[in-house]
Amino acid sequence: MSDIDQNDIPTRNATAYFETRAAADAAVNDLVAAGIPRGQISVAGTGTSGDTRTTDNRSFWEELKDLFLPAEDRYAYAEGLRRGGFVVSVRTEETGYERVLEILDRDGAVDLDKQQANWRGEGWTGYPGEEASASALPPAGNVSDTDLTGAAPSPRVAAGSSGTEEVVPVYEEQLRVGKRDVSHGRVRIRSYVVETPVNEQIRLHSESVQVERKPVDRPVAAGDALFQDRVIEAEERAEEAVVAKDTRVKEELTLRKTAADRTQDISDTVRHTEVEIQDERSGSMGGWATDVSGRIVEHMDVIASDGVKIGTVDQLDGPDKIKLAKSTSPDGQHHYIPLNWVDHVDAHVHLTRASTEARSAW
Repeated sequence: MSDIDQNDIPTRNATAYFETRAAADAAVNDLVAAGIPRGQISVAGTGTSGDTRTTDNRSFWEELKDLFLPAEDRYAYAEGLRRGGFVVSVRTEETGYERVLEILDRDGAVDLDKQQANWRGEGWTGYPGEEASASALPPAGNVSDTDLTGAAPSPRVAAGSSGTEEVVPVYEEQLRVGKRDVSHGRVRIRSYVVETPVNEQIRLHSESVQVERKPVDRPVAAGDALFQDRVIEAEERAEEAVVAKDTRVKEELTLRKTAADRTQDISDTVRHTEVEIQDERSGSMGGWATDVSGRIVEHMDVIASDGVKIGTVDQLDGPDKIKLAKSTSPDGQHHYIPLNWVDHVDAHVHLTRASTEARSAW
């Protein structure tokens, strides 16, 4: 999978599995409504359980081969298609990737890990490994000599007037390293209102007016106002509590998403076919010597059969000898190794002779 399109805009692929056609169609419609071009959305599946053909008459293995996915994921999606499900794949720009994931989740994308656990409970054995899964793939047309399905093709034999020709294919595995997006969970912050009873005490002042009437019997004093209208007033007052609320910000929570790139070293092994040609015709090394000499290059280490490095290739000296560099020789001189001492060549030249025997011939 390439994350750069022809316009050098970073893009990513999002792939989701749906159990029904209706859910897959709803997801496609919502994606188009969100501005994703229909040409960047692909759907695999027919909705018929057990059917291994997609809507464009291609096997689901061929359909999934267009998606650069890990082998175990592709195998799981293929099982889902076999059971009648649908796979929706979306190619989108980096800025819209999270939005695409939200739409797929909202429209009912199935958690593939949980679904695989359910299938295993029903007897599905899961991803069998690279070689087994490759050999289990259905044929998709004619298989060529370079078809890496795990089984070696039979040598081709061509009849001719002078005999037969057998072709031995040479294979080499290439390591492809891609990326897939894996969810490690979500963080949500939800705010809601809680009412808490609060008690406060306040001192309040109040005034009261009382009228007291009592009988008296005394002489009128000289200053008394006799027979005049009078009005005496007294006002009662009291304090009462007034409640007011002030809202203040006491704390802030920030949900921040940061992104970082890291480099991860991927270690694996790849296989390739080595061809060793032995011509046992007397007096001639024939094609074997030609094949070996064609793979020996300058500065290769020369390793004896006991694992000891005895020198470095300087050049081929004629059709039957290897000239060793004097810079790696103990005596500072060039030495020669017969070509027929070579056992095989990979990153180094490996001999059939031990180091002591090789050096004694110098």
